[in-house]
Parts: sequence; structure tokens; C-alpha cells
Amino acid sequence: MLTVEVKSFDAFTIDELYDVLQLRSEVFVVEQDCVYQDIDGKDRKALHVIGRDDNGKIVAYTRLFNVRDYFEKASIGRVVVSESARAFGYGHVLMKASIAAIEQHYDTKDIKISAQTYLKNFYNSHGFQQIGDEYLEDGIPHIAMIRNE
Repeated sequence: MLTVEVKSFDAFTIDELYDVLQLRSEVFVVEQDCVYQDIDGKDRKALHVIGRDDNGKIVAYTRLFNVRDYFEKASIGRVVVSESARAFGYGHVLMKASIAAIEQHYDTKDIKISAQTYLKNFYNSHGFQQIGDEYLEDGIPHIAMIRNE
């Protein structure tokens, strides 16, 4: 089971921050073989959704932005689940929690994401629809998607 917690950057412990950055690096830099600047200065402004497995290990994460903090709409980014935890459906739990957190903390249902193209069906299942054409972001095919409910 995935336990989800939403917190501000200031509420992170040093160990939590280290574990989140390690997870993001493991997946986005190493697994996806993408050299990019993950630590981009935007974490301080974001809300963070942290998912822990039954052992308390951080295995899932997103960061959330309010309207106009990143896009014109609220947004969800850095969506990541550790490779060893993907078989358990934690990505779906994480997205539901992230959408709920945006609705609760930012009082909006309008959300925009920059999604890796291969995950289009995953995001469709959470109410997101593609807008515009595919583009490259850090060398990986992406699409813009929005959710209005």
C-alpha cells in the first residue's frame, strides 16, 4: 500500500529531501539516460506529494505548482515511481493524490502537465487530454496535456 503525504519544501527533513532527489535522479537521469538539471530552483515554490511503501521508503513523488507559478494553469511535474514499485499501481494512487492536493490547496480543477508521450494513456485515464503537437524536452518526446473537470 502507498501512503501519501503532501508537504511544502520547508517541511522536508534532510533525509526526505535526499531520498526524493535520489529517486528523481535514479529515474530521470540514470534510467532514462537524460542529462538535465533536475535541481532547477523550483522546488522551493512547489508543494510536494511523497509516496511511501509499507517499509516507509519513498518510492513515488510529484511536485505541484499553483496557477501561474509554472504554467497559466496549476500543474503537476516530476511524476516518478521507482522501477521496483511500478507493478503495484502506485502511479495511479500518486496521480489521484496529486489532483486532489491541487484541488484542495490551490482551489482549481484546471491542471496542465508536460507529459512524456509514452505515458499518454496513463494520463488519459486520469482525465488529461493532449493539446498541441509532440515536442522534445530534454531530448525526450513530450506532449502538453490539460485536465478540466
